[in-house]
Amino acid sequence: MNLHIAPVQHVPEIHPGMNLGECLRGALSRSGLELERHDILAVTQKIVSKAEGRIVDLRDVTPSAYSASLARRMSKDPRLVEVVLRESRRIVRMRGEVLICETHHGFICANAGVDESNVEAAESVTLLPENPDRSARSLAHALACGVIITDTFGRVWREGLVDTAIGIARIPPFIDFRGKTDPYGHRLRVTLLAAADALAAAAGLAMGKTSGTPAALIRGFEWEENEETGTAALLRPAEKDLFL
Repeated sequence: MNLHIAPVQHVPEIHPGMNLGECLRGALSRSGLELERHDILAVTQKIVSKAEGRIVDLRDVTPSAYSASLARRMSKDPRLVEVVLRESRRIVRMRGEVLICETHHGFICANAGVDESNVEAAESVTLLPENPDRSARSLAHALACGVIITDTFGRVWREGLVDTAIGIARIPPFIDFRGKTDPYGHRLRVTLLAAADALAAAAGLAMGKTSGTPAALIRGFEWEENEETGTAALLRPAEKDLFL
């Protein structure tokens, strides 16, 4: 497999209500890129959320007494804490200024994905898309390619952040090696590679974090189209969580 990942330049500033598929199509053209069969477009959560109007002005938020109490303990803006709690199914851990939550989608991440970075308006934050898989399917239909919506998550027992797939369309979430044999004749029993996450992480390197490049074209990954795909398969069920 010979992967090629190219950043998509010239994506305009995205505002609520804009046709994101058309914006990305134009950016691909201006970047000298043309989508081919089995190409995959990785797109950051931030521009999807902006296009879908998932933006909250903190000046319009009235924190609850509980949010204000948590904010004092964690040295956070109580309005931000209020938004985080609204986006959370449960709080997983709190320590110092760190607030790890499970979102309503089932993702475990800091601040339930509520993000203050790369937002044009002062005192505004973005939320995760309501249904990232649905958002990915919409883009995949508009652009006739595979789509991965990415966001930056931490990793259990590892320092540093990587881009992770929070929404996918058409592409498989995994490469399944179970039942296959390695070069030494050993039959693989548990090797299920999270291909969508690996591609998201690789695309994240091409996009960067400060270059204003919110999309990347991935070419060379071999996949069979699957309209039933989604990120739910990537979420570990609670009964398999060894640390609950």
